[in-house]
Amino acid sequence: MPALAVALAREPIPRVREAMMTALIRIGNAASIEVLLPYLRSQEASVRAAAIEALQALPEAIAPFMSPLLNDGDSDVRLLATELARNMEASEATRLLCELIEHEHHPNVCAAAIDVLTEVGTPEALPTLERCSARFAATPFLPFAVSIAMSRISGEES
Repeated sequence: MPALAVALAREPIPRVREAMMTALIRIGNAASIEVLLPYLRSQEASVRAAAIEALQALPEAIAPFMSPLLNDGDSDVRLLATELARNMEASEATRLLCELIEHEHHPNVCAAAIDVLTEVGTPEALPTLERCSARFAATPFLPFAVSIAMSRISGEES
């Protein structure tokens, strides 16, 4: 694994990097996650996207890393981490994203969490979403996003 991590860090060719990330997915353990996590901070969008895709393929292995990611000091990392919840079990994704929303101050991070909750959220998210809508009332897109999420979660969407 250390040789793969070193090779991945040095590899300039996207297809080769993708193959290395696929190997890490196949290994699928905590060490694989630890190799992939630094790529969430890459300056290259394609590298960040590849890391997200690889990490999403490992929902059980990423679970222990989610709280630190969702509490990271970098709002971009928190925003990207919301995507990792998309493939997790719905109740766990809901719990993690609601915890994030309850203390998050960045509207774009909340919006990303709401987007994922719209797809995978359970009814337990509804009170958190209501509070988020009230907290960000001056940011028009968030109450709108919350209303859509709440409709889908509660099954009121036609």
